[in-house]
Amino acid sequence: MAETSRVFSFAEARALLTQVKEFTRESIEKIGAAHNEIEISEEEEDAERAFESTAAEILGEWAEKIRSLGIQVKGPWLVDFDSGSGYYCWKWPEDSLEFFHGYDEGFSGRVRIQ
Repeated sequence: MAETSRVFSFAEARALLTQVKEFTRESIEKIGAAHNEIEISEEEEDAERAFESTAAEILGEWAEKIRSLGIQVKGPWLVDFDSGSGYYCWKWPEDSLEFFHGYDEGFSGRVRIQ
């Protein structure tokens, strides 16, 4: 699916963050449950491969949900809301939308908004 990015005001990004956090929490819980199930039922080498495959599938589903909201996925549990002049940046398990970075700075260039 093609990424359909949009521009967000800070208020819009903050409002959507609740949904992003819920999708993220659910996906992390699914990965934890899959790890527990696979660990119990598989041989060690097979378990590792099965877990990696399942985790990648869950992460991919998470990314599609995030992108469907017009939000950019930058890595596992890391998203950027395009502001028109840079990105409001959020990473699990941050409580709120507190960081911003320009288009060229990336995650390492994040500065606190508040």
